[in-house]
Amino acid sequence: MSTVQTYVLGQKNAADLDAEQELPAELMTINMGPSHPAMHGTIRMVLQIDGERVVDADVQPGYLHRCFEKESEYATYTQIFPYTDRLNYVSPMLNNVGFALAVEKLLGIETPERCQYIRVIIGEMSRITDHLTCIGASAMEVGAFTAFLYLLKAREWFYELLEELSGARLTHSYVRIGGVARDLTADFDPKLRDLLNRTEGVLAEVETLLTNNRIFRQRMEGVSVVSRDDAIAWGFTGPLGRASGLDYDVRKDYPYLVYDRVEFDVPVGEHGDCFDRYLVRMEEMRQSIRILRQCLDQIRPGPICVDDLRVTLPDKSEVYNTIEAMIAHFKLIVDGIRVPPGQTYSFTEGGNGELGFFVIADGTGRPYKVHVRSPCFIALQALPSMIRGALISDIIPTFGMINMIGGECDR
Repeated sequence: MSTVQTYVLGQKNAADLDAEQELPAELMTINMGPSHPAMHGTIRMVLQIDGERVVDADVQPGYLHRCFEKESEYATYTQIFPYTDRLNYVSPMLNNVGFALAVEKLLGIETPERCQYIRVIIGEMSRITDHLTCIGASAMEVGAFTAFLYLLKAREWFYELLEELSGARLTHSYVRIGGVARDLTADFDPKLRDLLNRTEGVLAEVETLLTNNRIFRQRMEGVSVVSRDDAIAWGFTGPLGRASGLDYDVRKDYPYLVYDRVEFDVPVGEHGDCFDRYLVRMEEMRQSIRILRQCLDQIRPGPICVDDLRVTLPDKSEVYNTIEAMIAHFKLIVDGIRVPPGQTYSFTEGGNGELGFFVIADGTGRPYKVHVRSPCFIALQALPSMIRGALISDIIPTFGMINMIGGECDR
């Protein structure tokens, strides 16, 4: 090489060229996102890299400008449900249920049995849509586009059925304080059973495509390992915590609604890496299908709301035909439900882990303060430590398996 350079440039110029080719010792700072296709909306990472190796990262979740907590102080308890839809827009029903349970805890009321079964059914359907989206998007981001199409096909089946029930495809706003907006549709049972059978087929197909796929495993196995102790220290819950060996599921450890009447297992991982997070989510979908079938067998006819006009919106036909129902409707919408002064923390199992609502009531129709413990926001704080020392390419599966949702992270 030196001989060639000498021949072309001469002895002096060749030496200068060698010196110029020495790379500087300083680390390189690069931006990853928010326009990066794998950064899921508002996220931006400022990376310090040494070649392909990540030395440090500053993770900035950005803003969606939804201001859930502040907006909740200006809305009545009933008007807050559309805001909860947008916290996690992949599984909004779970957010609806979590907020309703928090307010009902302050009111000291318990919803009818049929309503509780309906809430579990729509919640587990939403958990499946959440996991289908997470695994599908993560698989696509590491190159498995076919699996993404298969999983999104199944997700659309659930969205269609939830749309028939709620009237909205994505932001359902279906749950009410003291009940749900309307009863299950007449053909909901056979449609859901058929849907569950077809979804099991899709999961089997996807496992064939991914679980023993050499490329997929190489991108996932041993990547961003988090030990059980570290998972506890970071506050991990949900699939991330369980993949690290943390046997904690709110539905099992603190049963609510009718979860104590159904049988299901809580999958727990061994290695705490991205591949375990994938396996845990796949098994959780099967367990959700198991729960849904039991609920369909157990649910019985009955009321879907508490019989109290101070809490429950009257039926529309009554609003249009009786003065009492019309007054009650306006009072609940404009003035809000009068929640006794007090404060509570209510928590449920969301798609990404423990979803908590801390609500302070001052006796008016609007909450004095609402704070949400959003699971993926908790997990996002650990992302710099999870990718420190890893390769740039490892950021993609790590971030995908956190399943960061911008609405939950907005403050």
